[in-house]
Amino acid sequence: MNIAEQKDLFDIPEDICYLNTASLSPSFKAVEKAGIEAVLQKSRPYLIPSSDFFDPVIELKKRFAQLIEVDNYERIASIPSVSYGIATVAKNIKLKSGDTVVLMQEQFPSNYYSWKKLTDKYQAQLKIVEAPKTKSNRAKLWNEAILEAIDDSTAVVAMGHIHWSSGALFDLKAIRAKTRKHDALMIIDGSQSVGALPFSVKELQPDALICAGYKWLFGPYGCGYAYYGPYFDHGEPLEENWTNRLDSHILPDLTQYQSQYKPLANRYVMGESGSFIYVKMQLEALEQVILWTPKAVQEYCKEISAKAVNDLRDLGCDIENDDYRSHHLFGLKLPEKVDIKTFKKALKKHNVFTSFRGDYIRLSCHLFNTERDFEKFVNCLKSVMN
Repeated sequence: MNIAEQKDLFDIPEDICYLNTASLSPSFKAVEKAGIEAVLQKSRPYLIPSSDFFDPVIELKKRFAQLIEVDNYERIASIPSVSYGIATVAKNIKLKSGDTVVLMQEQFPSNYYSWKKLTDKYQAQLKIVEAPKTKSNRAKLWNEAILEAIDDSTAVVAMGHIHWSSGALFDLKAIRAKTRKHDALMIIDGSQSVGALPFSVKELQPDALICAGYKWLFGPYGCGYAYYGPYFDHGEPLEENWTNRLDSHILPDLTQYQSQYKPLANRYVMGESGSFIYVKMQLEALEQVILWTPKAVQEYCKEISAKAVNDLRDLGCDIENDDYRSHHLFGLKLPEKVDIKTFKKALKKHNVFTSFRGDYIRLSCHLFNTERDFEKFVNCLKSVMN
């Protein structure tokens, strides 16, 4: 596949510079078509077989399992959001007074509030590992600080593969080794990495991986995925819906109430997980993501952004070291002399879409972007610095 020609799969006008997949991905044409066909299908529900509420969901789990290198698709649950998946994890963890839960500074709220509630409940402690203030080797030093923070008091380490604003890359392999040494759980939020950055459950063996589905996995807003490892095999779900009980696919027997859940992660699926509109869109999206491969996406994004990164640094922007950040998503801090309001107006005028997150302007790209998109962003910045 010629990875440079993927813009044809999308319906993005030529005058639009969209560098904001980290916020919300555009649907590609095949996903849009699948969604429309499913909506039309709902107009004639008598043509929808009951198997459509089960078989496509199984196929969806298989595809996500393939993407993250999981042998058993029954360890995958379809969920509506990251907060749902993290809350499920937190519900099935008991702490002792004095235990710590390690988080990163300015972690995304969906991977913070459940841990705050859990530690408050058990009189345990949140240990927030702050990003170093230094401009050089910040992510490298941050990784070292994370490893230092994990000790015998650590019960859980909950974090992303990368930082959602700066793109700082975390050494999950080293962190996982340290959590094993101290018998701590490792919970990963893959929302800003899975699909665009290689991730292997087989290699890292996290206890859980939670992902939003509407960013780098190109699904509709309101879908997500979760992998639950052996620690959670016998836990309690957030909700008691009919589909997470044993033999729920036998519709005539639904009132023969079951005391047993389905095995493994199936107990954690959300109600109405068989939403055929969403599932059809998700299936189409994951098929393409698997075909692209996260490795190829990462390499392409690195290639088209390299010149702009150098130009931005020359203009005085602070960007993490290339070896310690992702290339599909990275943040930059502007020189102090740049007026943010003026710069935002320049971006809007030239149809350049990015995110402002904390101290960072976050740029996120994919296969519909080109080097010209980054050049356009750089030119907007130059125009307000003259």
